[in-house]
Formats: sequence, C-alpha cells, structure tokens
Amino acid sequence: MITTRTPTLSTAASLLLTHRHRILAARTLSVSVSAAAGSSSIPVKMTARSALDEVTDTGAFDRSPSTFRSSVSRDGRFPAVAGRYHLYVSYACPWASRCLAFLKLKGLDHAIGVTAVKPIFERTKESDEHLGWVFPAAADEEPGAEPDPLNGARSVRELYEIASSNYAGKPTVPVLWDKQLKTVVNNESSEIIRMLNAEFNGIARNPGLDLYPAHLRASIDEANELVYDAINNGVYKCGFAKKQGPYDEAVTRLYEALDRCEEILGKRRYICGDQLTEADIRLFVTLIRFDEVNLTTADQNTKLCIPFELTVCPVSINHRSTPFTSSATRSC
Repeated sequence: MITTRTPTLSTAASLLLTHRHRILAARTLSVSVSAAAGSSSIPVKMTARSALDEVTDTGAFDRSPSTFRSSVSRDGRFPAVAGRYHLYVSYACPWASRCLAFLKLKGLDHAIGVTAVKPIFERTKESDEHLGWVFPAAADEEPGAEPDPLNGARSVRELYEIASSNYAGKPTVPVLWDKQLKTVVNNESSEIIRMLNAEFNGIARNPGLDLYPAHLRASIDEANELVYDAINNGVYKCGFAKKQGPYDEAVTRLYEALDRCEEILGKRRYICGDQLTEADIRLFVTLIRFDEVNLTTADQNTKLCIPFELTVCPVSINHRSTPFTSSATRSC
C-alpha cells in the first residue's frame, strides 16, 4: 500500500513556471463590454479580467465562460475557406495547444496560419497595469514567438479590442481570427477543435481523420466531462484556491480522475474505444505539462505523472509526498 501526505494550503503567489518561463497574472478591470464577434452589440457584463478575478468568496476558482462563440461552417457567415483564418496561440497554454494538435493532425496548417505570443506576461498598455499575452517586437526576440503579422497588435488584448472596442473581459488564447472581417470568430478551444475536425474537411490534407466520430460521441462526451472538470480545469481549481476547503476538494477530485484515466488506459490504448479521439488530446495537453508546471507551482504534488507519448499508454503515475508551498496564477 502506497501512502501519501496530504498537501496543505499556504500563501498564494502570482507565479507559474512553464518549463523555464514565468507567467505573471493580470489585475482586475470590470466593465460592461460588447458581445462576441458575429452577433449584435448586446451588452455583456464581464466580471473577470484575469483568472485571479474568478475566485469566489468561498475561495474556489470558478472559470468564466468564453465570450466569442461564432462558428465556422461551409455555408454560414464564416465559411470554411483556405487562407481566411488565423490562429493565435501560446505554446504555454494547454487550451491553445489542443487546437494546434487538431490543426496538425487534420492537415490544416497550410490553410490556417498560426502566430504564437511570448510565453511571459507583460504590460499590455502603458495606460494601466494589466499584464497579459504580448507579441514580440521582432521575430528574433523570443524563440517560437512572432510579431502579429495581420494587425500589428502588440498584445492579444489589442486583438480583442479590434474585434470589440469596449471589450474588457479576459484576453485569452486560443483566438480564431477572421482576416477578412477583422474579428474574433471564437475563443473557446472546445468549439474550435470541433470546427477544425469537421468543418474544414474540404480543404484538409487529412479529411478522413475523424476525432469525434458519431459512434463514439456518447463515450467521448462522458470522458470530456470527467477530464475537463477534474483535470483540465481541475489543475486551475487547485492552483487558484484561496482556502483549504476548495483546495482539498479540487485536489482530491483531480487525483481520483487521474486514477480513473490510468485505470482505463491500463486496459486499452485510448480513452474511448480503439482509436484516437479528441478525448485523448484534451487529456494529453494537460498531462504533458503536469510534472513541469502543476506539480511544481500549482500545488498538486500529491503524485508524479510521468509524461507519456500520445500513442503510448497507459500513463505511469507515481506517488509523491512533498507538500506544496505556493499557489499559481495564469490567464489561460
């Protein structure tokens, strides 16, 4: 029998390490904003400027919903055509990374451009103290990051303000950008990956790959519900918790879900059925960061999750007894 020592909550620090990179959190700015791209200018009340603002009075992290929720389709306002869209990402962000995985797997990188921001939060404007995702000033400033090639924006915040001049919510990545209308189509990763999977098959190099097949959808949806709440978002619930109770609940659910995934992957290669699906990718982008990020800075060091290749299962999870000492913050 392997025993573990339960971590305890201590002081929160505005720090998250992604490999060797440090990401600083943003401050609060709560105002009314315009609605998402593709809709009428219905007032939307945004109360969170950063993830720090999404902690409730109970001390628990409660993620705000994404605001830009339009869809690319073959015959809608945003048609699925090559060269019209651009994906803004951060390699530090798991939500953006799932979109990159779909882009590559479906063979759409020739049809949809990609620009990565710098991995370290910086001031987004001189007029206030908000910190967020920014673009480098030159292509050689930061490995992997590039200046914004379409709008000359200095930050992701500026992209959102181009799309909606009064926008004051969280300027997150990923961003699926319409170059023709100069607006954000969608900033919800779970919806972007579904579009990449199904709506662009006419121009995809790998249209036969279906990561959300009809016969597995019920199983995928069930797996996604577990993985999103307890693992993908669960690591944030642990890292942002400001009171012991919400932290204990989140970290317990996190490791119960990891144990459940290990049980499944100990019997078969994939989470759902006998083929790779979106459920595997959604799990993978969090697991691959687990030891480097969450264990060291987001207060989830009850166990060590050995990183694994997407096609090699099961995941090896070893127990770790070192209690955490600080809490993490980020805007993803």
